[in-house]
Amino acid sequence: MTKKVLDGKENYGDPLKHREKKDVPETSAGHEELLQGTESSLSKIAELELEVIKNKEQSDKYRDELLRKAADFENFRKQKERESMMASSRALENIIRELLPVVDDVKRVLQHAPLNAETSAEARPYIEGVELVKKSLEKWLDHKGVKAIESKGMKLDVNFHEAISQIDQPDAEPDTIIDEYQTGYLLGDKVIRHAKVIVAK
Repeated sequence: MTKKVLDGKENYGDPLKHREKKDVPETSAGHEELLQGTESSLSKIAELELEVIKNKEQSDKYRDELLRKAADFENFRKQKERESMMASSRALENIIRELLPVVDDVKRVLQHAPLNAETSAEARPYIEGVELVKKSLEKWLDHKGVKAIESKGMKLDVNFHEAISQIDQPDAEPDTIIDEYQTGYLLGDKVIRHAKVIVAK
């Protein structure tokens, strides 16, 4: 066999036949390791995904519970505020109802004050004192939102008036209020005392 030399290298026939063999791992063993590694990674990923789902479910549960508690607390707070306002309103109504007879008495005192000059001069300081008391009471009632119910000349309205008597009054239409026996009062829009009135037949 003739030995050929090319570029200083010996070549014995077909170069493909005499190539150096590279170290190649056995196919079956490498494939198993790769499969095991892949299965392990997939298992790990599945475990992590499951854990993420569980954590999300737990987080959603805690969030829902927190929202429910916040809503319950808000409802409780509003209920307590309403109860407090109602209790305060009832207490104010009771105080006003107890005070109204005093206002009535003060008005009666002024209505029956002496009119002649001599007696009036002697009684003037007392009358002025009673007038000041009346003004103070009316100012306090006004500040609390209490208003007197209009009666004289109005048509009888059972929502605001209580007719205690009827009299003949030719120049007035029936059910027209011609006199007021006791003043009625409103606290805001609520009647706390009906006006006691005399109406025309």
